[in-house]
Amino acid sequence: MMSSFQIEGQRAVIDIRERVLKGEHPRREILNFVKTAPVGTIFEIHLPHSGEPLAATFQSLGMNAIVNEVEPAHFRLMAIKMNEI
Repeated sequence: MMSSFQIEGQRAVIDIRERVLKGEHPRREILNFVKTAPVGTIFEIHLPHSGEPLAATFQSLGMNAIVNEVEPAHFRLMAIKMNEI
C-alpha cells in the first residue's frame, strides 16, 4: 500500500519519500495505479531523489514527465495521463 496517497479532483498525489529511504521500490505499484487511472489524471509523485528512471518509464508510456527539486532530498515528478495505456 502506498504510504501517502491522495486524490484531489483529477490530481493524484503520491509521496513515497519515506518508503524509498527505507529501501522499498514501489515502482510497480505506481505503474499499476497509473495504468488504471482515468485519462486526464495528473500525477504528482514526491521522491527523495530525482527519479529519472521513473520519469523515463512514464515517457516510454507516452506521458510527459517533469522533475523539479522542491528542496534538498525532495523531488517532485509531475506527469499527465493523456491516453489509455
